[in-house]
Amino acid sequence: MTLPIYDFSGKVAIVTGGGTGIGAAIAETFAKSGAQVVIAARNAERLEARAAAIGHGCAAIAADVSDEAQCQSLVAQTVERFDQLDILVNNAGGGRHASIAKFRTDKWLAEFDLNMHSAFYCARAAAEMMIGQGGGAIVNVSSLAGMHGTMGVSAYSAAKAGVQMFTRVAAAEWGPRGVRVNCVAPGMIATELAEANWAKTGFDGVAASKGFPLRRPGRPQEVAQAVLFLASDAASYITGEVLAVAGGPQLKGMIEV
Repeated sequence: MTLPIYDFSGKVAIVTGGGTGIGAAIAETFAKSGAQVVIAARNAERLEARAAAIGHGCAAIAADVSDEAQCQSLVAQTVERFDQLDILVNNAGGGRHASIAKFRTDKWLAEFDLNMHSAFYCARAAAEMMIGQGGGAIVNVSSLAGMHGTMGVSAYSAAKAGVQMFTRVAAAEWGPRGVRVNCVAPGMIATELAEANWAKTGFDGVAASKGFPLRRPGRPQEVAQAVLFLASDAASYITGEVLAVAGGPQLKGMIEV
């Protein structure tokens, strides 16, 4: 049974990067909670297949959210189709592995376009609509790398840190006009893509997570539940916050416990 505060019936949500992994889990969770969901990503064919799998009237709009005009079009198409927009989840993102010394400038800029600028483009377009209708909620998806940094993914870490600061400033600016803006920062999440990469490189995600208090990688659905909370009436007095979804703080002590 859905609790009233988690009942999104009559709400419209956009989830970028909604075709795979965490984004797909977020979209499915909103759809099961009653929302009309629009998923966006670049691969139209894969996106349509995902929308069909999610069901519940999930709609697919192909868009490259690293392009400002396509972000504006995404919001406009959603409003044209459903007459409103209540929730935006800026989930699109990704990073490449390279040392700073070997990071090509064009690749660096492209990662900022995908991970940070896309959130700005979509949020600004969505906020204009939300303010006009009296309010809404935006949830940005950052990363634990944006909180602590990760060697080998410098551009991704820096861009995701930027998303967190953008969240705080946007919350301050738009809060008086009824728009809440929050952020989740996932840690090691066992998406299908992550597990495929771990198998390819020989990385043992389970062993690596033994240093986490919860002793395991996270699941996409666990990130989705955090996003659902921040978008819901249960978080009606929360804005400008960054919620880590990472299995707990990785602390080292002076004694064995």
